[in-house]
Amino acid sequence: MSVKPIRALEAIREFLKLESASGIILVGAAILALIINNSPLSGLYDLFLDTPVEIRIGALQLAKPLLLWINDGLMAIFFLLIGLEVKREILDGQLSSLSQVALPGFAAIGGMVIPAAIYVAFNLTNSSSLSGWAIPAATDIAFALGILALLGSRVPLSLKLFLLTLAIIDDLGAIVIIAIFYSGQLSTTSLIFAGIAIAILFAMNFFGVKRIAAYVVVGIILWICVLKSGVHATLAGVVLAFAIPLRTNEDEPCPLREMEHSLHPWIAFGIMPIFAFANAGVSLEGMSFEKLLEPIPLGIALGLILGKQIGVFGFSYAAVKLGLAKLPSDLNWKLVYGTSILCGIGFTMSLFISTLAFDSSIADDAVSARIGILAGSFIAAISGYLVIKKSLNNKTDNHD
Repeated sequence: MSVKPIRALEAIREFLKLESASGIILVGAAILALIINNSPLSGLYDLFLDTPVEIRIGALQLAKPLLLWINDGLMAIFFLLIGLEVKREILDGQLSSLSQVALPGFAAIGGMVIPAAIYVAFNLTNSSSLSGWAIPAATDIAFALGILALLGSRVPLSLKLFLLTLAIIDDLGAIVIIAIFYSGQLSTTSLIFAGIAIAILFAMNFFGVKRIAAYVVVGIILWICVLKSGVHATLAGVVLAFAIPLRTNEDEPCPLREMEHSLHPWIAFGIMPIFAFANAGVSLEGMSFEKLLEPIPLGIALGLILGKQIGVFGFSYAAVKLGLAKLPSDLNWKLVYGTSILCGIGFTMSLFISTLAFDSSIADDAVSARIGILAGSFIAAISGYLVIKKSLNNKTDNHD
């Protein structure tokens, strides 16, 4: 085996370990937020998130509550990592081969279209709630891989790769959705400066600049311009990622891989738990079963629970039967079905999209969305775990 595939396999295994551990920490952060915001400490929780944070350089001022710094600032770094992963996978990884990407590609498309359609069906008569249509289309890769990690080494690597590739394509879809549907009123001046920053980044790439610090400095300027432009600031992270060089001479370190390797632990064990803690703290005061049956939480929950498994499994099965994709030899349809249920864990990405879909002016809708996300993700996690565990037990019994 050549050095390149070995290096790629090692990177995948390291990624899976980090994401699995991160998923478990995410659960803890979300539970802690729920406990604190439903205790006498709830006032401190709100006060913490509303803390004003301001940066001023001359006439340039950035003043936001802490929650928005987390959602616009820290999440831009998260999307930078997503962009790095997507670029690497397109050029050297699972997305570089049509045969490798076909099955998870069709699964990802189904896993976005069907949940969104279910949500729209429940909210068709309410134009304000329709903006949340993309919430159940997301999959939380860290949370899902964390559930798979609980099943140990019996889980085939090809199943983890199927879920990983599906989630990367899903993230790519989320980036496109955010760019098109969740941008505000645009500032022409800020967009012009953002365009200049982007041109500089790709010129640096073209002329062979390898120093990561140079890209980071221009990237920060780009983030400020995008933040002021009306386009969502997290997209600056994606653009910066695609400008970071991947191809280098054999004796030179790869800037993209270096940056991805450095960022991954900070995001897995720092940024994502902070985001989960800041956004999962739903007050359960006055909660009732009837609340869960309202259009927004019900549409999201059913989109995640039913829409994901129908879309992911249905599109996968159809693609294989039509000869458009192949099922790996060590997988069976029961394992694929269990994984399709796990894809209903929207959590982090769904929470993030909900912050874009419902702003503070419609707080009730925002709370309803979070309730639907938490309920749907919890049910998907438990049921997906049980289905895959049973499938793995049956597979072991068949080999005895």
